Amino acid sequence: MAAPHILVIDDDVYIRRLLRSSLRERGYRVSVAASGEEGLDMAASDAAAVVILDLNLPDMDGVEVCRQLRSWSDMPIVVLSARDQEMEKVRALDLGADDYLTKPFSPHELLARVRVALRHAGQRQASPAQLVVGDLSIDLARRRVARDGEDVRLTPTEYDLLSALVGQAGRVLTHSWLLQHVWGAGYEENVQNLHVFISQLRRKIEPEPARPRFILTEPGIGYRFATPDAQ
Repeated sequence: MAAPHILVIDDDVYIRRLLRSSLRERGYRVSVAASGEEGLDMAASDAAAVVILDLNLPDMDGVEVCRQLRSWSDMPIVVLSARDQEMEKVRALDLGADDYLTKPFSPHELLARVRVALRHAGQRQASPAQLVVGDLSIDLARRRVARDGEDVRLTPTEYDLLSALVGQAGRVLTHSWLLQHVWGAGYEENVQNLHVFISQLRRKIEPEPARPRFILTEPGIGYRFATPDAQ
């Protein structure tokens, strides 16, 4: 089986060297680009399993690179940037990025995010009908949710919210994305309503709702459904 191809788009030569070395040690095939245009050209000519994207690029904003990549590809994008403002993260995630890591970063954490992104890509291709995480079982085809073998009764909206999270397992989903996909257009600002339903879901599926294992909070951004890799 061919090694997964990771494309790094970052203008910092030290970061490029660090990531190339770290990723190659784990068996990945790695390409690096120092600008947005170079990265887009490389992605078009040699599709990547995961793109690691800096937002501060010399020729264009990384958010624009993300937008262009998403216009023709669903390859997972992990944003790696010194920008730590919440709105910058939301912009990138709403335009299709799968995850966001702020510099300075731990190489071990980045590698974990890459593994989750690769799993997420596999799930999108395979479109699994069932997901089992710990003692929680979710059967999307039969609309059945069980914990410890016992059925969990969800309202239609709770199920739709859980289905949206599970369908994008491992990916950071913004408040506005979830509100639009579950409640529809015009509800993107109703964040408090989303918090209420997340709380209800946690009480029904989490062993310890105050310390969630499955539905994780990304403060100020949104939520992520933890994949088995992240347990």
